[in-house]
Amino acid sequence: MQVTYWLEHAWLDPVVEPGVAVEVADDGRISAVRTGVEAPPPGAVVLRGFTVPGLANAHSHAFHRALRSTVQVGSGTFWTWREIMYQVASRLTPDSYHALARAVYAEMALAGITAVGEFHYLHHAPDGTPYDDPNAMGEALIAAAAEAGIRITLLDTAYLSSGFGAAPDRHQLRFSDGTAEAWAERCSALKERGHARIGAAVHSVRAVPARELGTVAAWAEARRAPLHVHLSEQTAENEGCLDAHGMTPTQLLAEHGVLGDRTTGVHNTHLTDGDIALIGSTATGTCMCPTTERDLADGIGPAVALQRAGSPLSLGSDSHAVIDLLEEARAMELDERLRTRRRGHWTAAALLRAATADGHAALGWPEAGRIEPGAPADLATIALDSVRTAGAVPRLAAETAVFAATASDVRHVVVGGRVVVRDGVHALIPDAASALSTAVAALRTQ
Repeated sequence: MQVTYWLEHAWLDPVVEPGVAVEVADDGRISAVRTGVEAPPPGAVVLRGFTVPGLANAHSHAFHRALRSTVQVGSGTFWTWREIMYQVASRLTPDSYHALARAVYAEMALAGITAVGEFHYLHHAPDGTPYDDPNAMGEALIAAAAEAGIRITLLDTAYLSSGFGAAPDRHQLRFSDGTAEAWAERCSALKERGHARIGAAVHSVRAVPARELGTVAAWAEARRAPLHVHLSEQTAENEGCLDAHGMTPTQLLAEHGVLGDRTTGVHNTHLTDGDIALIGSTATGTCMCPTTERDLADGIGPAVALQRAGSPLSLGSDSHAVIDLLEEARAMELDERLRTRRRGHWTAAALLRAATADGHAALGWPEAGRIEPGAPADLATIALDSVRTAGAVPRLAAETAVFAATASDVRHVVVGGRVVVRDGVHALIPDAASALSTAVAALRTQ
């Protein structure tokens, strides 16, 4: 069914336009964009506020949402946080993971996110035994995204070692397929569908032995699929790689063919100048996850230098300390201000681009993330009359969205031409908060 949306204000990169009519064809793609439309055309669906392309959450671990608040007790490091994460991971089944992910993806939709990159390594039963369907956990995530009304790129993750060739520990047994060849055989059975694409991931150079990296890279290359990798998130990872291989993690990935223009390094926090040059020269992307990086005390990555070197930037909510892509965009700029004591490293338009077009490209949806003919009709409308955004000058709506608005200000969301969120209420999962509470509580009682 064809539909027309009238956008009170719209971001047509790089400018804000008032009165934009977006026509959507039967296939859910934009067929026409008309500017200067002062009033809604007859029969049009009105989206008042500031409409941007749907946001792309380029890095997610859905089950980490169950850690919110519990990991804020006491002190510690990434490594102590990881022990709590393992406890939650051990309790998940395909059914409970589906229930949790469905609610988490509904929370994402309410935050304006229309596509998620799920970095998925919870493959098997807790003792490492495959389920009857070896991809039961991945299929649960794909189904959850469909029910929440968003797109997903399932980044099926190779995780084979507890560290530089050592066998997985008891917490990691369910993550491992044993070898990269077995990983490739299992994830080759995953099928793409309208809302879902399949990519690959190397969990880290700690978790995939060097001799296995090429197999993962070749699988992704053969399918022209996105390939993601946690890269230099911790200084301990760098030190371990130097001890084991005499080179940095970036150099090791380059040596085994992992870097490239369909590859995204997640975090890219503790890099040498040579690492930055290597990432940029191969057009390898960088996914920054500032709210997680600050929550885990990881550090501030060299995003400015990476982008200048040629690395496209995207954003992710990772551990879901919060789910708010506007906050991720804002935090990337504000963290850099704290480090350099200088303002204005990115324009609001550049930050929105990282949250939309460049994020979608990193997830293998290069046609998405823009409001133009041929693109999927994925839209997110941000209120300009909330207590955070009221008084904004419409032509500066992008600045208002990035530097003042939050996920709570997302008013409407459209995915593939279909309304998923209307007036702040999820159309498919009306009580997303209750769904989250139920799903998280079920894990705590096991």
